[in-house]
Amino acid sequence: MKPTRRKFLLGASALALSPVLPRLSLASMDEGTLELTAAPHQLSLVGDGGPLSDLWTYNQGLPGPKIRVRKGERVRVHFNNQLEEPTSVHWHGIRIENAMDGVAGLTQAPVMPGESFAYDFVAPDAGTYWYHAHNRSWNQVARGLYGPLIVEEHEPAFDSEHDLTLMIDDWRLVGEGTFDVASLGQLMDWSHAGRLGNYISVNGKLAQTLDLTRGEAYRLRLINAANARVFEFDPNRFGAKIIGYDGQNLSEPTTLNYAPLLLGPAQRVDLLVVPDEDFALEAFVNDQAYPITRFTVSGEAPSQLPNPPIIASSLPEPDLPTARRVRVEMEGGAMGGRVDMTFQGQPVTRQVMQDYGQLWSFNGVANLTDEPMFSASLGETIVIETVNNTRWVHAMHVHGHHFRVLSRSGAEVNDGQPWRDTFLIGAQQTTEIAFVADNPGRWLYHCHMLEHAAAGMNSWFQVG
Repeated sequence: MKPTRRKFLLGASALALSPVLPRLSLASMDEGTLELTAAPHQLSLVGDGGPLSDLWTYNQGLPGPKIRVRKGERVRVHFNNQLEEPTSVHWHGIRIENAMDGVAGLTQAPVMPGESFAYDFVAPDAGTYWYHAHNRSWNQVARGLYGPLIVEEHEPAFDSEHDLTLMIDDWRLVGEGTFDVASLGQLMDWSHAGRLGNYISVNGKLAQTLDLTRGEAYRLRLINAANARVFEFDPNRFGAKIIGYDGQNLSEPTTLNYAPLLLGPAQRVDLLVVPDEDFALEAFVNDQAYPITRFTVSGEAPSQLPNPPIIASSLPEPDLPTARRVRVEMEGGAMGGRVDMTFQGQPVTRQVMQDYGQLWSFNGVANLTDEPMFSASLGETIVIETVNNTRWVHAMHVHGHHFRVLSRSGAEVNDGQPWRDTFLIGAQQTTEIAFVADNPGRWLYHCHMLEHAAAGMNSWFQVG
């Protein structure tokens, strides 16, 4: 269901929530551990005094607590599961030790109700990341189990007042504005575009106004926490420049030379804004622009505009002449025609589709297998050619690594493509990516439309 204007603006006039998340500074992680608890909690999604929704949250907040550390520092989290089902925590985009990646059933056993797990890793790269549940993600993330993870440079280019995080999500609301729990797990969503909501939130609410100072530089960190929605923005409408994608800084601030900017599920983008007048961050839905955060600008303009130092990310470049190529053919879903696929070694019949929800495949196989999709030697360059033989857009995520996009539908992309950990691939499109397999372990390659992953678009590869 796509948002209508009436549904999208539900409660908008009554909300005035600053999009600045409560800062939980963990810069002294060596001296302590964050207690992180997943549990049911009731919150209003449509403003103070509104009806309460039955959600699942981290530490009773939506989003969960902001974890903010410096590059190279340790993150220690003692995680407690007070849910009614097993769960785990994935640290999205962070190139960390495999055992800490948080994928239940692959890198760790799921954390059972009433049990706990200790996450302990070093944050190697400065950038915008996030954490979210990674067991039955289609259910748990949709209910609210996610939060931001910000890794600052050794010498941050922006102080806390000029470094703003906006976690953007969509919700399926019913009645007077409560979360539609009953519609979770519908095969209609799983076989089509995924679960789409009818209400867009920023940091758990529809943010209205944030005050900025004229002529000062701000970093806006946008994180798409939605299950399946691809958000559309146009930073040029308020003069913003892009300084990073998926947690990796560009070499210099860049003006977007096309519109709109597509931000797929799990993707992030960092914007540099030096405001001169009031503006709004607008999401485009059916070619209509809806403000999801407004900014008021005041104060005198400085005589000289600021030029914050942005340090480009430095990752090992793929060695394309020696690269090993892997081809992944994506099939299935609604309107895709008959597809022969297997699930757990058995042919997928209509009954298996109904009983297990297996509707999509990679190379004819639905969901995880005992053997990896491919194995790579440590330090080997891998080129994955993904062929989308479906009628739907997908957001493909590589765990433990960042990559560069080489080509789309046979056409080479421009040099200097940014590092990404998630890429969008259109219907009937072919996309090539390249990365150095330098992080040993068992890593997922899956669609981050969470219903698609649960329904079969979920595989893994071995490094080292």
